Amino acid sequence: MVTREDIESFLDRLASEGGGASYTEVEPGLWIVRPTGALDLDVVVHYSPPVVILRMKVMNVPHTESAASSLNRRLLQLNATDLVHGSYGIERESIVLTEALELAHLDYDEFLSSYEGMTLALTSHLRELSGYRES
Repeated sequence: MVTREDIESFLDRLASEGGGASYTEVEPGLWIVRPTGALDLDVVVHYSPPVVILRMKVMNVPHTESAASSLNRRLLQLNATDLVHGSYGIERESIVLTEALELAHLDYDEFLSSYEGMTLALTSHLRELSGYRES
């Protein structure tokens, strides 16, 4: 099974290879990863055996009923058509993009694929989703 130290080594590789992301461990087994490029959102990586969870806060849930309803429908459509493993969801008053990976057989390539899949999906969805943000 992949250990906390293995996840940290995955993050070291992510930072040193082409992605160039940076990360900070805020408490044991919980990291904030800052992707490079146009995406201005952090990825939270949480080592929580038997899984590691990758999570990104996308935006706050809209306050108006019609905007929230429309956004929820669109997020469900994106879950069905654009996301392979992760999904959009609601946590408290936030829209989040989450993916959980089993630690039993996790390797760096699978971790990297999930990380890049999430950041790429959100990058392609962000323009559309920003229309639901309230000022």
